[in-house]
Amino acid sequence: MVPAETLDQIRDRFQFLEAKMADGAEPSEIAALAKEYADLKPVVAEIEAYREMLAARADAEAMLDDPEMKALAEEELTDLKTRLPEAEQALRLALLPKDAADARPAIVEIRPGTGGEEAALFAGDLLRMYQRYAENKGWKFNIIELSETELGGVREAVANISGDSVFARMKFESGVHRVQRVPETESGGRIHTSAATVAVLPEAEEVDIDIPATDIRIDTMRASGAGGQHVNTTDSAVRITHIPSGIVVTSSEKSQHQNRAIAMQVLRTKLFDLERQKADEERAADRKAQVGSGDRSERIRTYNFPQGRMTDHRIGLTLYRLTEIVAGDLDEVIDALIAEDQAAKLAEQGL
Repeated sequence: MVPAETLDQIRDRFQFLEAKMADGAEPSEIAALAKEYADLKPVVAEIEAYREMLAARADAEAMLDDPEMKALAEEELTDLKTRLPEAEQALRLALLPKDAADARPAIVEIRPGTGGEEAALFAGDLLRMYQRYAENKGWKFNIIELSETELGGVREAVANISGDSVFARMKFESGVHRVQRVPETESGGRIHTSAATVAVLPEAEEVDIDIPATDIRIDTMRASGAGGQHVNTTDSAVRITHIPSGIVVTSSEKSQHQNRAIAMQVLRTKLFDLERQKADEERAADRKAQVGSGDRSERIRTYNFPQGRMTDHRIGLTLYRLTEIVAGDLDEVIDALIAEDQAAKLAEQGL
């Protein structure tokens, strides 16, 4: 377990921050102090809960020598024997370094991989799966860019998801998703294997990324809906090219002003993600072994429709409830991925 001195240092720092804000900190310090205070508050709550249980155990053990109190003490110790390991684990998790992006909204990009039209149809299935999952969680799901095929598949989809801890739960979806099923386009009834790629990026704020006007080229063009329908009569769609990186983003809403804002937001998010990837690569050399490595070329999951089976290859999880999962019931999968990631980080930290 974490040394008592370390826990004391965390509690002392929390009390110092509390006193400093109560005494009236400098305006320039307030934001930083408030953020550190908010980050430490749940950690200190777990420390106090754990220490209260240790004190309760010591009291109960002391009562064992009293014949009148022995039965009550044994009952208390039996209860604490169950609760203390849970409190220890909760404290360990609270002490793990936090990903500063976990609380942010996310930008999700979905594109078909190998498999032609069937891959595009599967990409559409993934888009609807995440949309339903967002609805189940009470999140806001907003499609930024959608390009569809004539059969209703997806050539490219970009969506913004906002709500409570969106990136924390969605970040493990990045990678190659594989589907095995009889395609609607297949008349012979043969099972095909197709794939689609998903990228989940934490939404960037303006303060995260400064983009000089000289680094971008903005083009306007005529927007159109799926299959060429609902063509706008004005050149409202916006394409922004980031010259240093070559990243191109587009937005095709009806308002050109809105499109510029959306496209700039997506561009900031992509550049912010590049910075995060670079920092990740410079950090732990063994990070690729972790669930949350973010390697989007990795095949992470297979959806086998004939067997009703979903397998997440990173953690060896297989569930025979594919219909519910594709309908947006993803919590069991995501909870397992988070637990595996936390276990890897606990081992890395020696907690």
